[in-house]
Amino acid sequence: MTTQATTPREDTAPEHAPATRGFLAKATLVTASLSVAGALLGLVRDQSLARLFGAGQDTDAFLVAWTVPEFAATLLIEDGLAFALIPAFSGALARRAQGAPGDPVRALVAGTLPRLALAFAAVGALLAAAAPQLVEALAPGLHDPALAVDCTRLTATCVFSFGLAGYCSAALRAHRRFLAPAAIYVAYNVGIVTAMFALGGRWGVRSAALGVAAGGCLMVAIQLPSLVRQLRSGRTAGSVAADVVGARPLDIALMATVLLFALCRQSQVLIERFLASNLPAGAISHLNYAQKVAQIPMTLSMMLCTVTFPLVARALADGDIERARTRVERDLAVACCLVLLGTAAVVACAPQLVQLLFQRGAFTAEDTAATASVMRVYALGLLGQTLTGVLVRSYFSAGRATWYPVAAMAAGIAVTSWLGAWTVGSWGVTGIAAANAIGITVTAGLLLSGMGPRSVPIRTGRVLRELGRPLPAAVVAAVAGALVASRSAAPVAGLLAGGATVTVVFVLLGRVLGAQGCAPALRFVRTLARRLAHAVLR
Repeated sequence: MTTQATTPREDTAPEHAPATRGFLAKATLVTASLSVAGALLGLVRDQSLARLFGAGQDTDAFLVAWTVPEFAATLLIEDGLAFALIPAFSGALARRAQGAPGDPVRALVAGTLPRLALAFAAVGALLAAAAPQLVEALAPGLHDPALAVDCTRLTATCVFSFGLAGYCSAALRAHRRFLAPAAIYVAYNVGIVTAMFALGGRWGVRSAALGVAAGGCLMVAIQLPSLVRQLRSGRTAGSVAADVVGARPLDIALMATVLLFALCRQSQVLIERFLASNLPAGAISHLNYAQKVAQIPMTLSMMLCTVTFPLVARALADGDIERARTRVERDLAVACCLVLLGTAAVVACAPQLVQLLFQRGAFTAEDTAATASVMRVYALGLLGQTLTGVLVRSYFSAGRATWYPVAAMAAGIAVTSWLGAWTVGSWGVTGIAAANAIGITVTAGLLLSGMGPRSVPIRTGRVLRELGRPLPAAVVAAVAGALVASRSAAPVAGLLAGGATVTVVFVLLGRVLGAQGCAPALRFVRTLARRLAHAVLR
């Protein structure tokens, strides 16, 4: 893994130079390729979990403990910490380019990393000590709480490792270094899969929790050499003491708002598992497997935003609001076309996907049917998930505290909680998935309606018109793809036929309707597929 992070340089560009279209394309493809590799390994991880331990009380116990790394990844790697640190590093790089005394980047690291590392270690130790109470609060109806407690104590170590990994990732992305941060989930999932197969026979599902701890350490290991090189190469003639004196501390209010937003967003998982813990054994597992597969289109659609978020933050740090606005509007158009295409494919081919990926070993045909029905409902919220992910970056890209995203996310969580409690009795896990989809869509609508002085001032009416064009294409493509996929008895044939139908119908209707994001989205998928196929065949 380490050699991957140190040899290629195709994703790099001087952090003070304007980002060219070629750089954006290369950085996005590097990020997407490694993220897809990480997601595929995540599927291998879930397949291994299903094959080794099925979809019963053991996996339910582990998935309750899995709540810790899920929250830690959202808070410390993907959303929360990145929303605060990337604008901070972008501002430090802008001050360095303007000739500020000392090195503002090293000053930022010296003033923040030791304190944050101590906080990560303290929270991880607290979670390990309070594991019994945490399991009781998360899943009071769990069949084997003792097993969940053991797994939670092992996964609690990831708070420290994920925190350091998220810090390295934010710093490197602000420096326009995307290779090592994109590879972290490859290393993470390799650690989990290796631990399950090496220790599963002796430790059971606890081996997966141990793999989480090992994978977190690998996330830090593959990024640290690159970060050290960046800090050394950026050192100026000023002394370390001058750097520290010139340090600007992180805005506490900003940290509070971004972490609360991420906490509210991830609390959807808590609500789902709390409600599902009182359903028959396996309900939590069905929700988990459905989410893992359905979220792949959202993950792909967010790749461009992962690359451009530091660029938007840097544009605002330089005072170029028009450049930031244009970038955010383009990101919205492309990301929404990508996720709508993926949503149509998931809805059309859900049974074939689940059967092909999971139906083996202890995972039965009944598990496939239950998971596929949940997946189709859950996928209806993918557009809202993507809009929320893109829009919230524009709120925090200026590095200023704003409470509006937290309020919007809290409103969505309230809708999710109320609908989930109302529907779980009659609809079971399907009701929980529907509540999730509706709640996140409410949040996305509130974030879009609040754009303006609080964030990058995008042209909301123009964005809404653009978003409305590919939506009918996705609906028609999903229906056509489902009809074609259902005619094939073999899951591979059904998946290929249904996926091809969805793609053709969506692209043709998208062009007829004038969706501007369809062409770049299709180019992105085609280029990514070609690069991945080349890598596999080579």
